[in-house]
Amino acid sequence: MENSQFKSQKAHQKFLKFYDEAMEKLPVPQGTFDINTAYGNVRVYRFGNRGGIPILLFPGRAASTPMWEPNLTGLLKTHDVYAMDLLGEPGLSIQTHPIKDNKQQASWVEEVIMKLKLTKVHLLGVSFGGWSVVNYAVNYPKCIASIILLDPALVFAPFSLKIILFSLITTLPFIPEKWREKSMSWISGGAEIDSQNSTSILISIGLKEFTIKTPPPKQFTAEELNSIHPPVLVIFAGKSIVHNSVKALVCAKNLSNHVEAEVWPAASHAINGEFPDQINERISQFLSGLGM
Repeated sequence: MENSQFKSQKAHQKFLKFYDEAMEKLPVPQGTFDINTAYGNVRVYRFGNRGGIPILLFPGRAASTPMWEPNLTGLLKTHDVYAMDLLGEPGLSIQTHPIKDNKQQASWVEEVIMKLKLTKVHLLGVSFGGWSVVNYAVNYPKCIASIILLDPALVFAPFSLKIILFSLITTLPFIPEKWREKSMSWISGGAEIDSQNSTSILISIGLKEFTIKTPPPKQFTAEELNSIHPPVLVIFAGKSIVHNSVKALVCAKNLSNHVEAEVWPAASHAINGEFPDQINERISQFLSGLGM
């Protein structure tokens, strides 16, 4: 198997059921697109119809568009928003050809942006979605108006031992379900996970039942990070288990003066769902400061 996909049709159907339920909690999309790229078909939704430079959302690992439910309404107060399911991750995007390196990981994003005819776009990514944003920016910088990263994984600091353990617990087939639930709580800073929440269920199914065949992400070099010229806002979670946020903050601040970096001490890696109003307010402040 060369392409990312669900391990069984039964698991896929279960995922689709909860995906539909989760999407009903989001604002109604103004447009739904299935964009054909060299590596597969990418599902994209457009929310809002105000014009101007839109925000393009990159969800975290094993997540998809429904994870943005806490943030969408707030973001739509100032900007149109495009949300996509990442190629090679569980969602409605379907990988059809092997993705072999970081350049190819970025090239399908470029195809999506070109086919949507977005000449300028703000990029917003959380966790692995933050890595995907930076990977795109390193390879295709021309259309980027600004970059917003929420506790980005493997961008400014290496993975911690805790997140490696989390990955093993959530993906190995013989791990008891109670352990998986505990680990989901762990990454959320100890908060109790609602087992009836369709978005939480989606992530759990994705971690367990979806086989990812894209290349493992590699941490960016200082040279690669310094090649990024659009304004950047990065918010690290003080309780993140993904990395050492203090060290990540130091790295980000050492890059250049166009990077605004801060740590939110009370936040876990699930920062976008924990502090949606504060996140949206900070993003609005950042973008209005740029006149965008």
